[in-house]
Amino acid sequence: MPQIAFPKLLSSQIAFDIARTILDGFDKHYRVFRATTQAAKQRFERGDWKAAQDDARERIAYYDTRVKECVLILEDEYESEDLTDEVWREVKLHYMGLLIDHLRPELAETFFNTVCTKLLHRTYFHNDFIFVRPATATDYIEREDTPATYRVYYPSADGLSFSLKRIVTNFQLQTPFAHLDVDIAKVEARLLEQFGDTRFEPNHQLQVLANLFFRNKTAYIIGKSINGNQEMPFVIPIIHNKNRELILDTVLFDNMHITVLFSFTRAYFMVDMDVPSAYVQFIRSILPRKPRSEIYTMLGLQKHGKNLFYRDFLHHLKYSSDMIEAAPGIRGLVMLVFALPSFPYVFKLIKDSFPPPKETSKALIKEKYLLVKNHDRVGRLADTLEYSDVAFPRARFSEDLLAEIRRYAPSILEVNEDEVIIKHLYIERRMTPLNIWLTEAEQRGDDAALEHAIVEYGNAIKELVGANIFPGDMLYKNFGVTRHKRVVFYDYDEIETIVDCNFRTIPLPRNEEDEMSAEPWYPIGKYDVFPEQFGTFLLGNAKVKEYFMKHHADLLTAQYWQERKERIVRGKVDDVFPYPQNIRFMNM
Repeated sequence: MPQIAFPKLLSSQIAFDIARTILDGFDKHYRVFRATTQAAKQRFERGDWKAAQDDARERIAYYDTRVKECVLILEDEYESEDLTDEVWREVKLHYMGLLIDHLRPELAETFFNTVCTKLLHRTYFHNDFIFVRPATATDYIEREDTPATYRVYYPSADGLSFSLKRIVTNFQLQTPFAHLDVDIAKVEARLLEQFGDTRFEPNHQLQVLANLFFRNKTAYIIGKSINGNQEMPFVIPIIHNKNRELILDTVLFDNMHITVLFSFTRAYFMVDMDVPSAYVQFIRSILPRKPRSEIYTMLGLQKHGKNLFYRDFLHHLKYSSDMIEAAPGIRGLVMLVFALPSFPYVFKLIKDSFPPPKETSKALIKEKYLLVKNHDRVGRLADTLEYSDVAFPRARFSEDLLAEIRRYAPSILEVNEDEVIIKHLYIERRMTPLNIWLTEAEQRGDDAALEHAIVEYGNAIKELVGANIFPGDMLYKNFGVTRHKRVVFYDYDEIETIVDCNFRTIPLPRNEEDEMSAEPWYPIGKYDVFPEQFGTFLLGNAKVKEYFMKHHADLLTAQYWQERKERIVRGKVDDVFPYPQNIRFMNM
């Protein structure tokens, strides 16, 4: 990248005004974002789950709304000929100056990038007019006038039980607890079991993030125990019981359980943060392998998560040499999927046209992906990052892969001597396709793995049903297995809401002619679904059928699906537990 000399003196009033306008736009965004996040506490206290879901969905759109407002202001205020290269150089420098002492500079830089790339031509994306790299450090940016990011408790001095009760009551939840002392005793017993015979050092303390994390019908206390050089994370979920009282449901210590809690397959948390980077730093201290990009995303700051992800990807490209290739698995009718083997994500492109029996369009497929982005993913839908105009090194693409893209998606491909530019794509975490997992388990003779996968597959469908999602195409190739051996749905082109579907039982044939007919003798509407037909496509393997019928035979009945639909229509919101049932206190 050529070096661009910045001016020694900042003299442009236009540049300062543009910088101020952009920062004002970001500050407005975060005020609105934060107001919704703060309301999550009241939603939880009242058990107003429908409003909580609406808030979570609407909050996702706030960023784009504020960006559009800011772009319109700048386009109305300034003529394009006034916005010279010299002005844009000064805009960035003024903006950097305005971010001194800002509590959220990294988010403000991302907002600046988004606004600029809406105004400028793509050729400017990688130059010094935007923040390709962060310009402001986020370490220790908390001020004396901001609330502390976390609270500290000292069990050695105050007693463990007293410290735990203070941790819970300091959040000042207005809904009463059913039996807090009993629950605290259970948490204490689990903690002491984890500590074992450990000698408590003088620095023994419990650090707890100062605000609760809200998602679905649960509030989470996030903390860690520090003792000498050892740190042990813990998470305490708070839920409502059937009497609308609060209870502590369990306490999580296992790294896998806490990692799954922050999984890319779940909805974003609602958490009130003065200094988001301080929350991210705390969470990274308990989940050091979790990329910052994913943590920001899980905190609802998905635009900055995208920004960090792309920086991580560029860094990975620089320090790797493997070739980009077609992803393993059965080729889809709608998407082209390719991957960099050394990078744990896949890239998905929508084809320009679709062969029968697919009846869809690019616009409709984008709507399906947006539906998933805005929906409660209940741990069973892979989150996607959507990008435009992504440049890859030309040398990393084989001619065969380029030929495949030219054949199926030429409208989104641009190739020059140095780069392959994809005009639109989705990026998802890489998983093992379930059909491949099942085949490999059967080849190994691993019946336990085979049964586990089928149990997970059925559980995934049932949890999606509870969240008002019908996968549409339930073939195993459309599901993946994560590194934690959870089954997740990731092919969204036929996804529908349960309430839009009509679940029917196949009518009995009227006569022998009906019975022998190769075509249905009964009318079928666009949204009609016949669950008893699922077995025809899913249960050809004898062992798979045995395990499916043992655990999930109800999925083959229209009655199951219709009952779940009626429950959703009545406004019932299912409990979703991102941890095993057997560790819940109610099962002790």
